[in-house]
Amino acid sequence: MKIIANVLLLSLLLLSACHSGRDGTAMNGKPGADSTRVKLETLNQQIDKDLSNPDLYNQRAKCFLIDHQFDKALKDINKAITLDGKKSGYYTTLSDIYLLMGKPDGSRDALTRAVEINPADKDALLKLAKLYLIVKDYKNCYTIVKQLLAIDNGNASAYFTRAIALLEQGDTIHAVGDLMQAVDKNQQYYEAYVQLGELYSVKKDPLAILYLKNALNLRPHSREALYMLGLFYQETGQYDNAIISYQQLARFDTAFREVPYNIGYIYLVYLKDFNKAATFFSESLKKDPRYYQAYFNRGYAYELAGEYKKAYDDYQSSLKIEVNYDKAIEGLNRLDKHMVRK
Repeated sequence: MKIIANVLLLSLLLLSACHSGRDGTAMNGKPGADSTRVKLETLNQQIDKDLSNPDLYNQRAKCFLIDHQFDKALKDINKAITLDGKKSGYYTTLSDIYLLMGKPDGSRDALTRAVEINPADKDALLKLAKLYLIVKDYKNCYTIVKQLLAIDNGNASAYFTRAIALLEQGDTIHAVGDLMQAVDKNQQYYEAYVQLGELYSVKKDPLAILYLKNALNLRPHSREALYMLGLFYQETGQYDNAIISYQQLARFDTAFREVPYNIGYIYLVYLKDFNKAATFFSESLKKDPRYYQAYFNRGYAYELAGEYKKAYDDYQSSLKIEVNYDKAIEGLNRLDKHMVRK
């Protein structure tokens, strides 16, 4: 079973740095170079006028972090902590820096200190829970999530974090309960809808369609949600819907080799239209000329259509990429009976 990648959790763990304006709205992702430069220039001027303001150093540290200037970020946040070591948010910034520097232990220690200073710091608690999840310390992950939910019972990210920990430990039933809590508390929680869609897809439960479509309402061009929806339709015999979903995905993700491959598979195995199947496998090979499974399936489509020479060539092409590919070897052995080998 696929679980939402911890890479995603790692990205969610990081603090959005460099506020966009006086309202404190955080910018999402890494801003452009010009935006970062302007913000840094402004902060430099403010710090020159007020060298003892720790919050300015904290803000500049976040900007350096988002620009991957880790040494400068670390220097600034340490200066902020020296000026005022009682602000939990400064230690949260320190944890972000350590995390991106590849020092999870330092990140954990900084977050632990933030929580010691302010046990009600929801941002620090959530990041600490996610960090424990990333390092697979499930016991502490559950403890921190419980602490966070005691403060904020409506925290959707806390439920989601615990759900992933439960899934990694094989407790699907309780994980589904937490994922449902996550989408109940936050109906815009894309990642939770996708995870629910996958869990119900495994059971061939039609609820998978509902959750995946909810995800697509939030991100209409979601590669994972559209592909998962197409796969669900395919595996439950709804072939027309599967093809429609795959074709929707193909319109904006032209490099995804699995899209024409899966459509070809539907035509080959279920709809028995071998010429169409071969056409789609050819499309897949245009996207990845080393996709040996596509060579084999196109060859099999040719074989079923009676085009044995084309089938032979494709089986050979498959074996040139994957030398001991059993299916291609079996295909060549079948063709030997037709006396087409040259």
